[in-house]
Amino acid sequence: MEVEHISTLKKPEEMVNESIKLKEMLVITDKGEKLGLLPKARAIDEAYKRGLDLVVVSAESNPPVAKMMDYSRYRFEQQKKLKEMKKKQKVITVQEIQLSPTIEKHDFDTKARKAQTILDKGNKVKITLRLKGRMIVHQELAKEVIQKFVDQLAQTSTLESDIKLDGKLLFATIAPKKQKENN
Repeated sequence: MEVEHISTLKKPEEMVNESIKLKEMLVITDKGEKLGLLPKARAIDEAYKRGLDLVVVSAESNPPVAKMMDYSRYRFEQQKKLKEMKKKQKVITVQEIQLSPTIEKHDFDTKARKAQTILDKGNKVKITLRLKGRMIVHQELAKEVIQKFVDQLAQTSTLESDIKLDGKLLFATIAPKKQKENN
């Protein structure tokens, strides 16, 4: 018995009815009964007699396995499952808050409140601080500003990445804390 490998086939859609490139396959009906090892032409005829499509479900097995099913309904159900999975996914975005080494108290508090609303929505906050001109000499003051910002939000967030310097840019990322389930 000669078996062609699935690597010659590109898409699962190519493994339906006349597009099947296998010569023989083990055929299973839609009810689950085995018809045995059949040549491609006979297997397709049997499927058409029942008003179904022949779909290869396992091309790697020896012998390859094909099942009779309503392929359009099967594809519809697969697409429906994918949509449900996408609905349940939570997309987390990272929003940026820019600080200055010489930021005033009121501006600092305003940016902290904005960061808190971002965290409350379940998103992450990237805190950036650009060092301009000769400010690069006073990196420790800039790090203190970022650390103070992180400390102010410490009750509802965790520091995800430490404060790092990249060129003239200091940055850190904070994420919302995981909420514990109430028992």
